[in-house]
Amino acid sequence: MTAKAIPWDEIFQALNAWRGGLSQEGPSAAPDEPSVTLIAESYAGDPWAILVSTIISLRTKDAVTAGASQRLLEKAPNPAALQRLSHEEIARLVYPAGFYRTKAANLQKIAAILMDARGGAVPSDMDALLALPGVGRKTANLVRTEAFDLDGLCVDTHVHRIANRCGWCGSEGSPSPNRTEMILREVLPPKYWKPINSLLVLYGQQLCRPISPYCSRCVIRPHCPQQGVERYR
Repeated sequence: MTAKAIPWDEIFQALNAWRGGLSQEGPSAAPDEPSVTLIAESYAGDPWAILVSTIISLRTKDAVTAGASQRLLEKAPNPAALQRLSHEEIARLVYPAGFYRTKAANLQKIAAILMDARGGAVPSDMDALLALPGVGRKTANLVRTEAFDLDGLCVDTHVHRIANRCGWCGSEGSPSPNRTEMILREVLPPKYWKPINSLLVLYGQQLCRPISPYCSRCVIRPHCPQQGVERYR
């Protein structure tokens, strides 16, 4: 399927209707929003809160991320406050997030950079964000979209997996997440750049799972060639 032939409007209408249907079934049926989205809502889009929660979220489940982010942000609502905490205090607050000691060290370095060079403000510029310790393209894009409402296309494991299964990346097989982002920037209409992450994270958790996805219940199956899917339910 060529980029021009991909029915993006139909695909996103189906995904939005699916998410809306979960909400109508009641709180017990509806999955939680991604942790970074929840933190963004709880802290009114504060860039520091979003940057902290996104760094904590790497290789960590949403429930753990949300708890660890809230604990740390209560003690360190800004870079200046975090600078007053020791590495051990930060690590203890972030635990049991994956690689919590490394994340604690990176957060300390980030706080120092922001205080020394930016008056404590989190930058919105992509290159400036990528220059911060431990910040990759996923983190930078999430900060840009959630904190500054700027264009950004966040490709995490779910977006990467689903985009390749659906053939949106052409015949490249399974490129890296960064390469998937670059391809999507070429083929995906900009109006869908921001919502794609929250939609596909939920979809990947519920239906389009890494192993044996629920293709029989997939709302976009008519548009999916199931590339690389060996077993499904």
